[in-house]
Amino acid sequence: MNHETLKQIIYDQHKIIKDFKIVKRDYDFDLNANYVLVGLRRAGKSTLLYKIVQDLIANGVEWNQIIYINFEDERLEEFTANDFNDILTLQSELTNKEGWFFFDEIQNIEGWEKFARRMADSKEHTFITGSNAKMLSSEIEERLGGRYLSKYITPYSFKEFLTAKNVDFSEKSILGTKSRGLIKRILEEYFYFGGFPENLLYSDKRGYVSSIYQKVLLGDIASRNNIRNIAGLKLLMKKIAETVKDEVSYSKLYNILKSIGINISKDVVIDYISYAKESYLIFAVKNYFLKFVDKETTPKYYWNDNGLLNLFLNKEEPRLLENLVAISLKNNFDEIFYLKAQNLDADFFVPETGTVIQAAYSLASISDDRETKTLLQAAKTVKEAKRFVIITFEEENELEIDGVKIEVIPVWKWLLMM
Repeated sequence: MNHETLKQIIYDQHKIIKDFKIVKRDYDFDLNANYVLVGLRRAGKSTLLYKIVQDLIANGVEWNQIIYINFEDERLEEFTANDFNDILTLQSELTNKEGWFFFDEIQNIEGWEKFARRMADSKEHTFITGSNAKMLSSEIEERLGGRYLSKYITPYSFKEFLTAKNVDFSEKSILGTKSRGLIKRILEEYFYFGGFPENLLYSDKRGYVSSIYQKVLLGDIASRNNIRNIAGLKLLMKKIAETVKDEVSYSKLYNILKSIGINISKDVVIDYISYAKESYLIFAVKNYFLKFVDKETTPKYYWNDNGLLNLFLNKEEPRLLENLVAISLKNNFDEIFYLKAQNLDADFFVPETGTVIQAAYSLASISDDRETKTLLQAAKTVKEAKRFVIITFEEENELEIDGVKIEVIPVWKWLLMM
């Protein structure tokens, strides 16, 4: 690899990082450890690396110690695993002090794992990002032999979204009518267009989200897995979006596609869904009551950002609300489930806190609504259940029915509790 080209890439990146305005996010890093940051494209992994670099510079590290390389730079198209050593050579040319290495989208280079392991074994400070199946967080431990900590990065939470917009959401602030009104207005943007950090800069927010979706679908999924039936893949994703709120089996999705003339096997449907999960487009929530095999084959699917889901929907706010609740639960708790058994169909159950949750966009009759009946049934059926919540778009109340306390919480307030 030409050293002058590498040096120019590093210097160009220094300028980008120097000028970049950072929004504080809810992630902490131990600078004595090495990290792999994984997650959906454009979720903010690179920006978190920028923050680490800015903090290092503020604490006395020199710019020549910072080696930041984005492997999606077109100047690195010919870069191979054999060129990794040139990076170390260049770093020693720039300074005789220790280096801090940041490698963005390193999975683009075949054989990157051996270099990453060598960096860790050599006690080099190394931070890596990736956003497709090759960087699936569940496989990082095996690929890197325990030398790196894996951190899953999501699009903005609602609190981070408000922070990025310079909105005060402290407990004191939200007591004011105007502050609440502002937060509710911003919630609508977050609700429909999601939390991709860069989307705050665009007026065509739907267009920006659509561009991310196309990149993940055609690049991270179709291209990397050699999928030729793009039409089948696109229609499967559309049908999965239309099933949000409902459990759905592989067989059902296969039959839906077959009924509209898409001729792919059930095994291919299973593969496509696996690729979509590995690329962080979607995730599955399973039935708490089912045995392992059934848990795996008949889940509910949700999307990792509301903006992505909304690309497929037309005024289907109940699905968007439930998806937003699912995202927040997934990002804040180790395990979440739904509850479905005889006479019981509850949207979410969090074993860690014993919380049963119903997502209901609006409650027409709060005293005898089906949502309250579901929670009363859960109180009788699930011995681990301790807290019962209905999350709505606007309504707020507190009920006690048959000795069971039920909290009715608007989604904006609930998101601020997470």
